[in-house]
Amino acid sequence: MSETTLDTTRLEAFGQQMSDVLNHGTLALLTSIGHQVGLYDALAELPPATSHEIAGAAGLHERYVREWLGAMTVARIVEYDARDRTYRLPREHAAFLTRAAGPQNLAAATQFIALLAGVESSLVECFRRGGGVPYSEYVEFHRLMAEDSGAVFDAALIDEILPLVPGLPGRLSSGIDVADVGCGSGHAINVIAAAYPQSRCVGYDFSAEGIAAGQAEASALGLTNAHFVVRDAAELGEHERFDLVTAFDAIHDQAHPAKVLAGIADSLRPGGTFLMVDIQASSNLEDNLDHPFAPFLYSISTMHCMTVSLSLDGDGLGAVWGEQKARQLLTEAGFTDIQTTHVEADAFNTYYICRRP
Repeated sequence: MSETTLDTTRLEAFGQQMSDVLNHGTLALLTSIGHQVGLYDALAELPPATSHEIAGAAGLHERYVREWLGAMTVARIVEYDARDRTYRLPREHAAFLTRAAGPQNLAAATQFIALLAGVESSLVECFRRGGGVPYSEYVEFHRLMAEDSGAVFDAALIDEILPLVPGLPGRLSSGIDVADVGCGSGHAINVIAAAYPQSRCVGYDFSAEGIAAGQAEASALGLTNAHFVVRDAAELGEHERFDLVTAFDAIHDQAHPAKVLAGIADSLRPGGTFLMVDIQASSNLEDNLDHPFAPFLYSISTMHCMTVSLSLDGDGLGAVWGEQKARQLLTEAGFTDIQTTHVEADAFNTYYICRRP
């Protein structure tokens, strides 16, 4: 085959791949809308129903619902009976689309597509001029992260995640000092505080909005052992204060992650534990070719994690820093015993159990 001859099979396959990109990209936006307005939840509770019946059950305008159902039908997400003009959501599909699915609800994750699209023009300029898109431009980020991580915390934090550390539930019951670094809206620390009232829990985040949300939830739950502080994770400034420090999907976003990890190590008492939860991936691009969420992870890293760090003159580590790089930075921070494991309820993350000598 000469250099100027095209491989028609490869040409047609890639043309189909790009067609899928267009179809799936727009479908993700409609999936996000369907999640937000409760259409999947309504469909899951209904027998085969007309667009009027579905709109009525969800409290929505029928014309919008009908057009949305058209997209869901041709995408083979919803089944359509042309004779009766009824729609049905198969139970196997509902298992990944409804709020009842908990952490398996991938429809909730599609909300990030619209969030990222909102900063596209700013990111284009970053490609041309450098720098980054500041955290303040992601106006829905806290709400989406709270919903996304909250599903995992509610389903697995107490019964699956904390028991990953041998003996930890018993120690929490007796009462220890706990911190969550990069706590966001604070739900994790509130869940821990509610389950273990003898332990003293504090959440740190540089977002005043997130800290306010955590404080409001703690007040609503009547928690007296959960407190929240607005603080840059790189300036933690605590020395041998905590027995347990957690960081849920927070380290890779930091401007200077090595400094944050060193501060966390210093904040732990001797023998204390750092439970770090971060993206499950390799630091080597070639190892991620078959990762089921690799395109999503590299995209969200480019459009959020990496650029937010760069906007602060940071390292721009990115979401797909991978286990090898994570182990390197954890070791440099002073952790000598680093174990990794996974949780069934959380398909995206690796769980690092790190002990301070």
